[in-house]
Amino acid sequence: MKVVASSLIAAVAAMAIGLGWAWTITPIVFGLTYAIAALGVSVMARAGQVSFGHAMYACISAYTVAFVSRAMPGADALVLILAGAAASFVAALLIGSFVVRYRGIFFGMLNLALSMVLFALLGKLYEYTGGSDGIRIPRPSLAGMALERVPFERGLLALSLVLSLALAWWVQRYFRSGSGQALAAIKTNETRIEYLGYSAYGILWKGYLLSAVVVGISGALLALMQGLVTPDLGSWLRSGEFVFITILGGAGHAAGAFLGAAAFETVKLVSAAYFPGLWQFVLGLTLILVIFLFPTGFVGQISKRMGRRPQRGLATRTATGAQA
Repeated sequence: MKVVASSLIAAVAAMAIGLGWAWTITPIVFGLTYAIAALGVSVMARAGQVSFGHAMYACISAYTVAFVSRAMPGADALVLILAGAAASFVAALLIGSFVVRYRGIFFGMLNLALSMVLFALLGKLYEYTGGSDGIRIPRPSLAGMALERVPFERGLLALSLVLSLALAWWVQRYFRSGSGQALAAIKTNETRIEYLGYSAYGILWKGYLLSAVVVGISGALLALMQGLVTPDLGSWLRSGEFVFITILGGAGHAAGAFLGAAAFETVKLVSAAYFPGLWQFVLGLTLILVIFLFPTGFVGQISKRMGRRPQRGLATRTATGAQA
C-alpha cells in the first residue's frame, strides 16, 4: 500500500509540475519513456539475462507509429501506440523464439547484434525510412481531440503517467505470479526448473515477449513526443542507457525502473549544465558508485532498510516482554 500511495503521489506531483511549468513536460515525458523501457529490460534482468539491444523494440514501435501515421493521416495517438506495441510483440515472437535459447553474454550480444543490423538497415533504406534524417510524425488527435502543441503535450504527459502506473502494476503483478517466480528461478537454478516439469525456454520466451511490449510502448510515446523518428532510437547507446537505468534502480521491484530513470535524468541534466564536456564521465562515475555502494540498486537498498525496521521492533518487544 505504501508503494501504491507513493506512486500516486509522484504521478500527481509530476502532473502538477507539468501543468505549472510547460517547459518541464518534455524532460518528464522523456524520463517516463526511459523508465518504461528500463521496466521492460528489468523483466529479463529478473532472470539474470541482460539485453544490450532492447532499444530495437522501441525503434520498431516508433517506426511503426511513423508508418501508420503516414498511411492513416487521421489515426489517433492511442491507435498509434497500440500499433507500435503490436509491432514489438510480433517482432519479439520471431526474434525471441531463438534468442531465448542462449544465456549470459551470448544472450546480451545476440540482441545487440540484431539491434545493430536494424540500425544499419534503417540508415540505408533512405527511400522508406528517411535515413539518418528520419521521418516526421504530424501531431495526431488524442482521444479523438485535435489539440494544439501545448495541450497535446499536456495530454501526452497525462497519458504517459497513466501508462507508467499501469505497466508498473502489470510487471509487478507478473513478478509475483507463478510465471514471474519461475522466471526468477532461472537465474538461480535453471536445471531444477526443468526437473520440476517446467519449460525454461517457454518461461523465458513469455518474459521476453512482455519485455519487448513494454519497451515498445516507450518507443511509441517517445515518437509522439518528439514528432520525429530516427535510427538513433535503436542504437546500442540507447540500449546501454536502458541497462544503466535498470542497474541504478535495481530489478527487484517495478519501482526500481522509475527510481533509476529519475536518478539518470537528474544526473544527466545537472552534469550537462555544470560539466558540459564531462557529463558522460559523471554518469559513469555515478554508476560505479552505485554498484559499489548499492549493488542491488536503489530498490534493493530501500527494501533492505525497510526489512530491518520490523526486526528491530520485534527485538525490542521481545526484550520488553522478557523484562516483564
